[in-house]
Amino acid sequence: MAGDPVRAPGVRKAVRATVLGRVQGVGYRDWTVAEAAARGLEGWVRNRPDGTVEAVFAGPGPAVDAMIAACRVGPAAARVDRVDLDPAPDPPSGPFRRLATA
Repeated sequence: MAGDPVRAPGVRKAVRATVLGRVQGVGYRDWTVAEAAARGLEGWVRNRPDGTVEAVFAGPGPAVDAMIAACRVGPAAARVDRVDLDPAPDPPSGPFRRLATA
């Protein structure tokens, strides 16, 4: 949509993504760290006890959108069934990191 501030270049965006499918034990978190860092994003990724992977991505809107699109595919060994998205508070600044299982 024209004039949408979330899509405008340079506007910061933060989202929480919950990735469902075969996403644990397949290198999904390490892949996410590398992909997010390559896009200059801040945030984190972790496994959840329910078998999902949860991540918060923050940065320029187009880079966050590209990361979400990549998460829908994931690394070669993964099978992504769905990615659920919610708005998230902006995480503290710093490099994208891997957290312990929640």
